[in-house]
Amino acid sequence: MLYFSKWKAFAILAVSAIICLMVVPSLLPPKVYDSLPGFLQRKIVLGLDLQGGSYIVLQVDSNEVRTARLEQLRDDARRVLRDAKVGYTGLNIQGNSVQVRIRDGQDADAAFTQLRTLAQPIGGALSTSGQLDTDVARDGNVITLTPSTAGVQSRTIQAVSQSIEIIRKRIDQLGTTEPSIQRQGADRIQVQVPGLQDPSRLKALLGQTAKLTFRLVDNSMTAQQALQGRPPAGTEVLYSQDNPPVPYLIEQRVLVAGEDLTDAQPGFDPQTREPIVTFRFNTNGARRFAEATQANVGRPFAIILDNHVISAPVIREPILGGSGQISGNFTVQQANDLAILLRAGALPVPLQVVEERTVGPGLGADSIRAGLIASIVGASAVALFMIATYGLFGVIAVVAVAINVGMIFGVLAMLGATLTLPGIAGVVLTVGIAVDSNVLIYERIREEARAGRSAISAIDAGFTRALATILDSNITTFIAAAVLFYIGSGPVRGFAITFGIGIITTVFTAFTLTRLMAAVWVRWRRPQRVPI
Repeated sequence: MLYFSKWKAFAILAVSAIICLMVVPSLLPPKVYDSLPGFLQRKIVLGLDLQGGSYIVLQVDSNEVRTARLEQLRDDARRVLRDAKVGYTGLNIQGNSVQVRIRDGQDADAAFTQLRTLAQPIGGALSTSGQLDTDVARDGNVITLTPSTAGVQSRTIQAVSQSIEIIRKRIDQLGTTEPSIQRQGADRIQVQVPGLQDPSRLKALLGQTAKLTFRLVDNSMTAQQALQGRPPAGTEVLYSQDNPPVPYLIEQRVLVAGEDLTDAQPGFDPQTREPIVTFRFNTNGARRFAEATQANVGRPFAIILDNHVISAPVIREPILGGSGQISGNFTVQQANDLAILLRAGALPVPLQVVEERTVGPGLGADSIRAGLIASIVGASAVALFMIATYGLFGVIAVVAVAINVGMIFGVLAMLGATLTLPGIAGVVLTVGIAVDSNVLIYERIREEARAGRSAISAIDAGFTRALATILDSNITTFIAAAVLFYIGSGPVRGFAITFGIGIITTVFTAFTLTRLMAAVWVRWRRPQRVPI
């Protein structure tokens, strides 16, 4: 056990040194760090509680969910009655219901049966709750479809889940590391982005639904005439984002939707050098875009984002390649953010910002300073105790624990993991476990020495017997840390990360580094008695 070949000893020292050195880039000034080669630009990311950042809470508006469901029911009812060839009139949204009057009373039973198929079980076809998401009622020839309260709640929960994925895509493309995005209650989403000191940009990025559509501009009358009178059927007046906003008379029929986009990138117009956003459609979108531009050469083609006209260029020629560009007097950041929104996709419903704040780095600096002082005091006390109790082997233990801590931060830097305040607590707890491992080893050595073994035999047997116990205890502790990481979130996950890494480095140093240092000393001094 105490014999190490040269290559094995070299490998242990090399691995320990390389991992510890990985923490160095995190300590360098930004200018020096930026000059490092790409593979060395790995540093520990401080969490929101240590470096500050942006924090917002978003809420899904259940009224918007209900409105969207009502519009869907209205469209589905129109489709169902048309397919069933049932004459009707007055199909419209009235309050929190959709009402329709069947023209012929003899068709009312058939229409009621067909419309009842629009009510779906909450939780899917396999659900056993027996609840439906829509109440369908009949009063003579009038049939009413009302979204149930349970149905709206279920759709709100679904909207939150879908929104979390879209939000994660948008924030990931900001280039930030380790954002925390989690559900808060049934209808809220908590977002924490460490390092992002501009909450207004985060708010603008997440506050947009980003529903993109391509529609034709109606030239049968001007927008002003439509505002003063009545716009033609199937059209509506939408405004641009200019100051002052410019009205456009837009056809409600969507020619191509943003769902068919496969990519969007910021760029510059080669002629005007103004920021633009280029986009590309999938096969279906490219076909529909080509058909729309072929059939409407010479007409203005409005690009609409969240019911605002971004631009309305005239189609000069058919666009057959499945790609195009959006120009709209953007700044570079606006073009970047619009490209991010389009790539990430549209939110299922609008989100309202109900809480917004910036966490300053001051609190983190105080926490780091307090944690550093506590760590120095605690580590010094532990080091003095180990040296006073175990002498030379106490010094070996202190060196091994110091390297262990360096390896924890090195692994954090290699993984680009986030260090949070609870994560620092995980490191401190790891120090205690590492010291405890050394105490176990040294007590076993003492027991072997008292049993009459020689010094070398006692040290060898002490390491052999203790390491099995250390391995068993650390495996169970690591399982607990893994469960914390899998189930927990935010601060709990930050603690689990450093604690889990610390357990691995503790086992490594106890099995290899501490034993190597003890073996080197034994071969050098050839002791006659155990020096502890």
